[in-house]
Amino acid sequence: MDWLEHELKHALRREDPPADFAARVLRSAAGPARSRRLPAVWQRWLAVAAALLVITGSGLGYRRHQGAVAKQKVMIAVRFAGARMNRIQTRVREVMR
Repeated sequence: MDWLEHELKHALRREDPPADFAARVLRSAAGPARSRRLPAVWQRWLAVAAALLVITGSGLGYRRHQGAVAKQKVMIAVRFAGARMNRIQTRVREVMR
């Protein structure tokens, strides 16, 4: 038998429950059920906070996207204007000669 089997046998061996185990289980079952859930008010506030975070995040993402698109359009316009200026400058130089 290898060490793993020995450890499993040791960990899963049968043990007798404590003497007051049945009484504690019955007392616990008879008592009021405590819910671990958050109260409804807190759940609503958490939902509102999550919605606000999503809306704010998506708004910021959209603004960033708009900025990137505007930057791309400006860069295209600058390239176009630069090309036009180069053609005009070339013609002016040819005329000046």
